[in-house]
Amino acid sequence: MIVSNYKVNNLKKNSIFFITLSADSIIRQTDDTDYYTKTIFMRQPEFLSLPFPVCFPSSLKAVIFLSVIHFFSCNTYQKIPVFETNTLSQAPDYSNLQFWAAHPFKTDPSDKIAGDTTIQVNTEAPVDVFFIHPTTFTQQKKIYSTNADLSDESLNLKTDRTAILFQASAFNNGTRVFAPRYRQAHFNNYFTEDKTTAKQAFEIAYQDVEAAFMYYLQNYNQGRPFIIASHSQGTTHCIPLIKKWIDGQKLQDQLIAAYLVGIGVQKDTFTFIKPCTTPEQTGCFTSWRTFKKGTELKEKNKENILVTNPVSWSLDLQYVNKEKNKPSLLRDINTIHPHLVDAQIHQSILWVSKPKFRGSIFLRTKNYHPADINFFYFSIRDNVALRINQYFQKR
Repeated sequence: MIVSNYKVNNLKKNSIFFITLSADSIIRQTDDTDYYTKTIFMRQPEFLSLPFPVCFPSSLKAVIFLSVIHFFSCNTYQKIPVFETNTLSQAPDYSNLQFWAAHPFKTDPSDKIAGDTTIQVNTEAPVDVFFIHPTTFTQQKKIYSTNADLSDESLNLKTDRTAILFQASAFNNGTRVFAPRYRQAHFNNYFTEDKTTAKQAFEIAYQDVEAAFMYYLQNYNQGRPFIIASHSQGTTHCIPLIKKWIDGQKLQDQLIAAYLVGIGVQKDTFTFIKPCTTPEQTGCFTSWRTFKKGTELKEKNKENILVTNPVSWSLDLQYVNKEKNKPSLLRDINTIHPHLVDAQIHQSILWVSKPKFRGSIFLRTKNYHPADINFFYFSIRDNVALRINQYFQKR
């Protein structure tokens, strides 16, 4: 998920709306036998469904900085259709650039440099990024399928203006960014009682991600080093992708790092790829989930969930103040916010103090999942460059 602009006008006095994050930050505690069934349905409502009330006086025009959000009069979710193959759109043909949300051979939002009016298109960069975007298929009216239709222009535009612009662009520092469109599972698959439908929906999404990666390898990679980056549902799919095609395989030598953000990832998820412990380490993976300081989660095996501090890029539990953080982003890609949040690892999550910005008085949630990347945007950019430099120095 990602932050973007949403204006709320002319609300009745004391009207209460439930602003719900696309709640796909899930805890992964699974073996390989039934990956999706065991991850999808380990619901933790405290941070997963996360409806929170926001009350506005009638004269107030509020700007809410959360993305892909829905306004409900209650916290229920519409029933998704039963999984049927005839409701699915045709599988993407990744030889066609229209099925790539980001690609070095076309101009797209991942080319944007935050805080700068220029566009950076680097077709000759020595490193590639394979980025899988989070859930943006969240509509609660007229849910046409369990999975997104790739011809849905409004959904594609929504993905481009949020996840690709605010997240994928964080990784464009000296790289070529590839981000496939895929038939992502609808948000409500995380809540349905129809586990069979949800499992099939997530499997379809993964099939597209895997097909895109295979096409990338066969047609664009040409032995180049690469970075895997993802958020939320994107991370859900990147985990099995890495296990199957990279971990312990020849491709592992080309992996600079994996940034698997937005869900709980076990430290021993992979056999050969280990957690990053220093800012410059390569061939490793990072992961974090961002919450307001003081939040406590009820989840099992906390000690085995990886939490990287994206300011210090270590696994140290030491508090890192906001003066050491690089600038962050909120709702405007052209406006950077220096020293917005601090960071400290706490058990299985990352604690940050509530950020202060215009309108932050209305930010009541303790789950900062939408800003997992935004809060550390320039820290990520710098770290990408550092790991790339280290990778080539070792060669």
